[in-house]
Amino acid sequence: MTQNQEKSEEFNVSHPAGFILLGFSDQPQLEMILLKVIAIVYVLTLLGNSTIILVSLLNPKLHTPMYFFLCNLSFLDLCFTTSIVPQMLWNLRGPEKTISYAGCVTQLYIALGLGSTECVLLSVMAYDRFNAICRPLHYGVIMHPERLQQLAAMAWISGFVESTVQTSLVFQLELCSHHRVDDFVCEEPALMKIACEDTTLLDNELAIATVLYVVLPLGLILFSYGCIVRSVLRMKSTEGRRKAFGTCGSHLIVVVLFYGTIFFVYIQPNSKYTQNRRKFLTLFYTVVTPSLNPLIYTLRNKEVKCAIKQLLSKDPS
Repeated sequence: MTQNQEKSEEFNVSHPAGFILLGFSDQPQLEMILLKVIAIVYVLTLLGNSTIILVSLLNPKLHTPMYFFLCNLSFLDLCFTTSIVPQMLWNLRGPEKTISYAGCVTQLYIALGLGSTECVLLSVMAYDRFNAICRPLHYGVIMHPERLQQLAAMAWISGFVESTVQTSLVFQLELCSHHRVDDFVCEEPALMKIACEDTTLLDNELAIATVLYVVLPLGLILFSYGCIVRSVLRMKSTEGRRKAFGTCGSHLIVVVLFYGTIFFVYIQPNSKYTQNRRKFLTLFYTVVTPSLNPLIYTLRNKEVKCAIKQLLSKDPS
């Protein structure tokens, strides 16, 4: 074999034409069920998050820091699910389970960027609730419009900086020639499993990223809510306590759903959970969670429900 042929073969292994996303290809009946369920959930995700954004923008009463960040979260969920679900539905509908090399790189980059952004954004939302409840007299000064834009920009920029680093490292790996990814999507843990070289450097970088984007934000969220609970318990007004726990409860449910699945998929990739269970967890946080966020905030928030009713009413007054 000539030197040029060896270089060409090495390039083809590291930069294949595409990947095969196995998913549940060994269970075609399950795939047909998932195809219908995911399609319905995706439509609900689009409708729910679009409604939250529309209502927050059109109703002046919702032009507050909390709804500014909620709009960011809804837009993020729209982008996140759209970067994954259409390709997933296409693969579920037939025997062909392929995704191009460029498509896989793009999907990983966007999904990692948006996932990292959500980690930071949820901690920013907890910081907002902390100031609203623990520092009510200074809330307007602390959370002024310029500060809101700075915090949102920090979340988005930091998320995609991390994604750029992670994606670059993943696709510098020499991949095995079969290019079979045992998942529905191009995820980092699944891609690392088909690497034909030592992944210690990437493992270490992933551990650092986990601390910066999962452990640290979650710690800030828990600290913020510890302070919030202490302040709420000091309130003399029962109505004030109920309202504070109501608005914070929605955010906490979203945090538990998001971080809970991230923990098992990324932090414990070699745990006792089987690969099929990990696939269902991947489906949960990529498909189900973005659809639940609008529902959680709507059902537990009278302001949003009233704003939706006004939007649907012929006479908003």
